[in-house]
Parts: sequence; structure tokens; C-alpha cells
Amino acid sequence: MRKTFWISSLLLFSLLLAGCGQAIEDPLNWEIEDFTFTNHENEEFGLADLKGEVWLADFVFTNCTTVCLPMTSNMVDLQQQFKDQGLDVKIVSFSVDPAVDKPEVLKSYAENYGADLSSWNLLTGYSPETIDKFAMENFQTLARKPENTDQVIHGTYFYLVDQNGVVMKDYDGVNLSAGDIIADAKILLSEE
Repeated sequence: MRKTFWISSLLLFSLLLAGCGQAIEDPLNWEIEDFTFTNHENEEFGLADLKGEVWLADFVFTNCTTVCLPMTSNMVDLQQQFKDQGLDVKIVSFSVDPAVDKPEVLKSYAENYGADLSSWNLLTGYSPETIDKFAMENFQTLARKPENTDQVIHGTYFYLVDQNGVVMKDYDGVNLSAGDIIADAKILLSEE
């Protein structure tokens, strides 16, 4: 009787463990609408190019005098950590100031930070109204340029997007917790 109890308990415990695969905790599940914009190489780039990829997105602009500097620096550091750990995570930065951020400006900006542009696309080629609407509808963040200023009001989060184009989590891009992003990226990559 006792032996049967232990065997049954062990089997039940094993089944419970098998069903407990890691998953993103409290996922946002925001589906991203299809888009095609222009990247830093002046080529079309969109959601179709990211199909099957895990990617990290943010909203920045090259003329920024405040939060974009640490955000971009943090993204470059994250990119290196992804590479060091063998994690295939793409990066997409949406410019919130497309009138200024032409492809060549974005490319120069990224190169100045030491970004690896083989896995990072910086996007432009839309109107300020388009990116503001896109940011709000897909990432629930602002991307608005007030009149009479060269600065843009925008969110400072990094967004982890799964292979199906669904935003799973957001993270503070200024006061970065790289470990959380890396752990969550590993979970998504293990689901491939």
C-alpha cells in the first residue's frame, strides 16, 4: 500500500512538472498591426520581416537631449548581452521624429553608439501623425511632437515582441533591468 502511494505520488508530481513549462509572467498580449516603413539602409522593412523572430522595440529620435541617450546606450548593451549569450533577438527602433530622422541620420546615430546594424533596424518614412497613432494603438505609448519645439514626447519603454508579432512585456528603457529582458527572451526563444 505504502509503495503504491509513493509511486502514485511520484507519477503525479512528474505530470505536474511536465505541465509547468516556463511562460512569460503576466503577458501584455498586444497584437501589432501590419506595418512597412523605411529602415536606416533606405529599404522597406516591416512586420513581415520579423515573422518568426523575437524582437525588442523602442521609440527614440536622434535629436533627443534627454531619455534617448541612456535608452540607446542601454539597447546597445543589451544587444551585446544577447550576442554574448547566443540569443537571436532582433532590435527595432521607431523614430518619433521622422521629419529629421532620415535613413542616413538614423544609420549615423546608431553607428555612433556602436550598434550592430546586422540585427537592428531603425525605422522612419512615415508622418509624425502616423507614428503617434501607431505607437498608441500597438504599444500604448505616446509619440507626439508639440509645436514650437524640436523635442518629442514619447514613451521610454522597451517592448519584447514574440515570433507572432505580439507584445509580451514592457520594461523601463532608462533604468534598465537587463536580466529580466534576457530571462523573458530566453523563454520566448525556447518556444520556437
